[in-house]
Amino acid sequence: METVTTIRAVRERVRAWRTGGQRVVFVPTMGNLHAGHVSLIEAARRHGERFVASIFVNPMQFGPNEDFAHYPRTPREDERMLAAAGCDLMFMPDVAEIYPHGAERATRVEVPGLSRILEGEFRPGHMEGVSTVVAKLFHIVEPDVAVFGEKDFQQLTVIRRMVAELCMRVEIVGAPTLRDTDGLALSSRNQYLTPAERKLAPVIHATLEAAARRLRAGDAQFASIEREGFEKLENAGLRPDYFSVRRSDDLGSPTAETRALVALAAARLGRARLIDNVQVARP
Repeated sequence: METVTTIRAVRERVRAWRTGGQRVVFVPTMGNLHAGHVSLIEAARRHGERFVASIFVNPMQFGPNEDFAHYPRTPREDERMLAAAGCDLMFMPDVAEIYPHGAERATRVEVPGLSRILEGEFRPGHMEGVSTVVAKLFHIVEPDVAVFGEKDFQQLTVIRRMVAELCMRVEIVGAPTLRDTDGLALSSRNQYLTPAERKLAPVIHATLEAAARRLRAGDAQFASIEREGFEKLENAGLRPDYFSVRRSDDLGSPTAETRALVALAAARLGRARLIDNVQVARP
């Protein structure tokens, strides 16, 4: 695996692969990699011959009171993990390479509506930061396929809409959420949890699964399901931001006739803010 830090170097390598007729698959990350990220690279193997991963902690998607400065950065370990997973090229730019005029003055890409709900409501500007940096990375790498984890379901939905509406040629693939044995979704922010908090954290997934069971059984009392889920998280000692049932295709409000649903939750536990979701196909 080769590590590069400039846009020019990425384009040179990708151009050479394309000349040889090879398909390029891209996995963008913020680093501090874990097994969930490795599973994305493994998923990428099914879609092409060459694999690019980016490591970039994007300042635009962090709010003023969030953890950008303290977000864990482990570039050497990330490099080792990506190489072991079969990655061909690691793109690790600094902020000036991606935002030459500063993130505050950068041109922005927003997906109206989808960017302002759920995560967008509790983290203003976050989804705009995600869509902006992903659009830039797509223009830099120009992949045939890009792989994103389904744990960040709203992010995946936003990116799919952006790609469709901006007529980008990249195919977006969602990879299943990787979980610990107790159901907790793997996340870089899990390391913020104390041992006691780590034991409590799986209640998020358990509560989502309880909601999913009601939905699969045909229960269309969505407000009741949302209220029950929120209260379960509160009663367990978490500080939930939301517990919501949405249409899985566009995150709109469902009706009794909606068959493809997703239950989503975000909750704070100590220093960590954890998100998760469960998709539901109703009969």
